[in-house]
Amino acid sequence: MRTLVVVPTYNEAGNIEALLRQVRDTVPSADILVVDDNSPDGTADLAEAVGADAGQVKVLRRPVKDGLGNAYRAGLSHGLDEGYQALVQMDADFSHDPAVLPELLARLADGADVAIGSRYVPGGSIPHWPPLRRALSRYGNRYAVALLGLDVRDATAGFRAYRADLLREIRVGTTRANGYGFLMELAHRTAQRGATAAEVPITFTDRVRGTSKMSVRIMVESMALVTLWGARDRLRRAR
Repeated sequence: MRTLVVVPTYNEAGNIEALLRQVRDTVPSADILVVDDNSPDGTADLAEAVGADAGQVKVLRRPVKDGLGNAYRAGLSHGLDEGYQALVQMDADFSHDPAVLPELLARLADGADVAIGSRYVPGGSIPHWPPLRRALSRYGNRYAVALLGLDVRDATAGFRAYRADLLREIRVGTTRANGYGFLMELAHRTAQRGATAAEVPITFTDRVRGTSKMSVRIMVESMALVTLWGARDRLRRAR
């Protein structure tokens, strides 16, 4: 399948060159789109330099820092407009190992509509998280899965490969959540469509360079959206 890997960035100068070269080596037939939110550290310039050297790397420069959801909407919509058959979303900080990309794409080739790099299936792990963070993530996932009726164990995973046809069917460009709520909105729409999901175990590794964009506000916002969507679904069924 003609594949586009979408990588949103903001101040990832310490990671972006190595990441792009690893993705290029791992899936040499795929194209890469870096969606950069006007990083003041020169991330976009570094990505363009890698593209000039290694090929198949484009940079979509956005004028302001506008959130993860908006970055992914822009990147995935670009991929659909360009006729790609498979679209991958992954972080730039090496929390998502490029070595897993062939397995995610293989699951699509085997018939899955979406393949998820999952921390919570057998073989998946989060080796360096403290117990409190691990518990918050695990129970947040269980809450989302139960409330939204999802058939996956890692609803908040950000490492995913989609069939383009699925993204068109769920109208990805009309999603509204920003931040990490965007990931759960896509999972919710995917489940409503009855799409087939496959989970691939991954080892989720915390970033070594740069600063995490996760915050308590983002987590609270995401859980509030899950609660809203779950309540709305139950009300519709009751009617």
